[in-house]
Amino acid sequence: MRSDSGFSLVETLVSMMVLTVGVLGLTQAFVQGVQKSTSSPYEVLATQKAAEAVESVFAARDSHTISWAQMKNIAQGGVFVGTATAMKTSGADAVLNTIDDGAVETFQFPGPDGMVGTPDDKTLVLNDFTRKIEIVELSGFLRQITVTITYPANGQTKTYTVTALISQYA
Repeated sequence: MRSDSGFSLVETLVSMMVLTVGVLGLTQAFVQGVQKSTSSPYEVLATQKAAEAVESVFAARDSHTISWAQMKNIAQGGVFVGTATAMKTSGADAVLNTIDDGAVETFQFPGPDGMVGTPDDKTLVLNDFTRKIEIVELSGFLRQITVTITYPANGQTKTYTVTALISQYA
């Protein structure tokens, strides 16, 4: 009797198919990683801008810049626009997303030297970003603030939402 050793052509083709599927999976993971790394600065910026908006509402309450009665959307008799608007700087009242907001915000990214405040910095005008602050009455002394930031990332439009509760009492 003769014993053959080695692989048959079918076994070789099956192993090549398995290897191809594995390589394609790794390629897809690599592509998604590259996409995430290019959109990462915008995601961080959206997170920061949402937190900044919530903080401006709390600061307005704490400093009595606006009264509790005014801390609603315009549709409910308050001062907040309540719809998605261009991301603008705060106006004279120092509260974001009110009628008196200023110019479209800009953001400084570090240049090749990795430091902000040097001549090689890059300025991003936030034209494609929108901010929406919705305030919902939960009770006479408690409201829910929902801030939604919409921003571009890798040819798509993404959103980041943060929700917080605020009471009448500081």
